[in-house]
Amino acid sequence: MSGTGEGARAIKSDQERQDPTWRQRLDARIDGWLTSQGLYRWALGNPVGRWITRRRANALFGLMSGFVHSQVLLACVRLGLFERVLAQPSTLAELSRQTGINKDALQRLLDSALSLQLLEMREGQRYGLGPLGAPVAAHAGLRDMIEHNAVLYQDLRDPLALLHNPEGAGMQAYWPYPTDIPAREPAQARPSGPAKPVSPAHRAEDPRPEQDSQSARYSALMSSSQKFLIEELLAVYPFGRHRCVLDVGGGQGGWVCELARREPALSLMLFDLPPVAALARQRIEQAGLTDRITAYGGSFTADPLPQGADLVTLLRVAHDHSDEVVRGLLQAIYRALPVGGSLLLAEPMAQPGGRPALSDPYFHFYLLAMGAGRLRTASELGALMQAAGFSKVKALPNPMPLHASLLLGQKR
Repeated sequence: MSGTGEGARAIKSDQERQDPTWRQRLDARIDGWLTSQGLYRWALGNPVGRWITRRRANALFGLMSGFVHSQVLLACVRLGLFERVLAQPSTLAELSRQTGINKDALQRLLDSALSLQLLEMREGQRYGLGPLGAPVAAHAGLRDMIEHNAVLYQDLRDPLALLHNPEGAGMQAYWPYPTDIPAREPAQARPSGPAKPVSPAHRAEDPRPEQDSQSARYSALMSSSQKFLIEELLAVYPFGRHRCVLDVGGGQGGWVCELARREPALSLMLFDLPPVAALARQRIEQAGLTDRITAYGGSFTADPLPQGADLVTLLRVAHDHSDEVVRGLLQAIYRALPVGGSLLLAEPMAQPGGRPALSDPYFHFYLLAMGAGRLRTASELGALMQAAGFSKVKALPNPMPLHASLLLGQKR
């Protein structure tokens, strides 16, 4: 019977190849038409065809030259050009003296930056800040991310090697912090402070001591790049309706400190790995907010989350982890919330059905190089939230979804 079934399936497969559907026939006809030399010759002699062809040619050249554009941006950041011309528009000779780059080579960089609208020419042949250079000059977090991307680009020098062997990516050695940590015995979540002794049986599964500085480095990068998201969250969600907010994976406390300043009646908690929570506690103390914010140290893959909050925020955490880890984290959040409590999740999200989105390829390969996590659609994240028990999961409007899209769910 098994052999007969396999034979029937093979016959059916052959028939499908021999008898394509009307849509397959149409797609094949369109593919052949678009790749024919005759269409290209026709387009060159037709005004509408020329316009379409030019647009596609420019878009394709943009893909081919995109890496060069990113390196122009990186060079400008590393030379501090944006800050220099913001302070004082300068000539080629002045910038050459300031940067130590000879004029001929620097001219090529400056002309490239002009064409990318990173710089613009001002009176007296002086270079000033361009419309795309202005936000880079204004936000240290952007400059940090641009510098950080250099690590990713090293892995992308040979994209096939990365696809064949993601475990060999340099990004994983540089950022061991976000990777999924093997589970160990649960411990009670505790305020940040001196680490409790760990038995030899557990020590091998815990993050290595040398990872403390790397986890702090990653947390600092996420904190510096979080400012845009903070403003978006405060603009679209009424946090004042809540009594206490817990931020899971809260880094060095930038979000909870800003939320505390904006909403004086809120109590707040933060949960992150012990070395990161210790840094958050220092920041909270410096801000004079220790009476309103408590930082807890622990691993959300192993330790229970602190209770008492009626809103949990999870900002740009899920995409760093596998479905298994995210599923466990969402369940832990559900357990920590009271009935009627809510989860606000902010994540970069993929467009469904392969719709065009400039940010999707970046995050797909970034997370591949990181070695954990993936870019998910809003429906995929919503399904994970519902599987954890959350109901009324809905998308919230966000004026700048490039940084993150927002989902809100409630505990039944």
